[in-house]
Amino acid sequence: MSERPLALFAMTAQNVPHIFPPEVLARLRDSVEIDPTLVAENFTDPRVREALAETEILITGWGCPTLDEVTLEAAPKLRAVLHAAGSVKSLTTPSVWARGLAVSSAAAANALPVAEYTLAMILLAGKDLFTHRDRLRSQRAFPYGEIIPGIGNFGRRVGIVGASRIGRRLIDLLRPFDLAVSLADPYVDEAGAAELGVPLLPLDELLGGSDVVTVHAPETPETLHLIGRRELALMPAGAVLINTARGSLVDHDALIDELRTGRLSAVLDVTAPEPLPADSPLYDLPNAFITPHLAGSQGNEVARLGLTVVEEIERLLSGRELAFSVDREALSRAA
Repeated sequence: MSERPLALFAMTAQNVPHIFPPEVLARLRDSVEIDPTLVAENFTDPRVREALAETEILITGWGCPTLDEVTLEAAPKLRAVLHAAGSVKSLTTPSVWARGLAVSSAAAANALPVAEYTLAMILLAGKDLFTHRDRLRSQRAFPYGEIIPGIGNFGRRVGIVGASRIGRRLIDLLRPFDLAVSLADPYVDEAGAAELGVPLLPLDELLGGSDVVTVHAPETPETLHLIGRRELALMPAGAVLINTARGSLVDHDALIDELRTGRLSAVLDVTAPEPLPADSPLYDLPNAFITPHLAGSQGNEVARLGLTVVEEIERLLSGRELAFSVDREALSRAA
């Protein structure tokens, strides 16, 4: 057997060359033995079952099958599950934790492009860019040189719902700007908010005092329609709601009713359902800006996820602690 441990990819096969482009794959193969042509999309595949018997490190990603007890029994040497994506909820089971496997996630790496997308949308919303783009497009004229009241990012109030990895990263990205940022999160206390450098507010107060509200809470039974009819009514006229978390956190029927009045605007990168039905009013409402779940890692950004896993393997094999170990206790309230 090679001195390097055997690793196996478990994800949608077509994603492997994107997440592990040649330079990242080469660095990975410096640490482990891995066949990039053998990808576990189904743990019952005979070739996969044979490889599982010797696999020590499972490199998972989008499309990874569930790691149930039967699969784990077929992998007696397995010691680590390193996820080249965000949440591990869909693939981990009690058997994973009972085995005492090391579990790591690239959620922190995936949080960066989401926070960057949100930052861009906050700044564009502050300029009311979408309204004025449409106005210019339709009228082919614009009052150049005139000061447009009611827009701008100087002192604009931004309310962040959820101090998740993305929420925390967004707080960091917002620091250079002249914005008034506040936070609502039931799991953060005053000391924690002070450490983040933002005031902590009850959700209702944050909603009522923000020009832009951006949602970064996890999808749990408790957060279903976290932003519903009552919460939307608390937002001031002209406010903008941004959702890059999960569509279920916002009551779409209530949001559509608010948007139809013209009182609020929304930027939605996630919806419920996803994709939206073809006849959804959200496609046509002028104050709704919808993108197809693009905020997370896309294109060349997914290589950052692969690099995160490679660095975790290097830590693991050198006896160091994993930088992005998943805490089972925190998983129930994480994205």
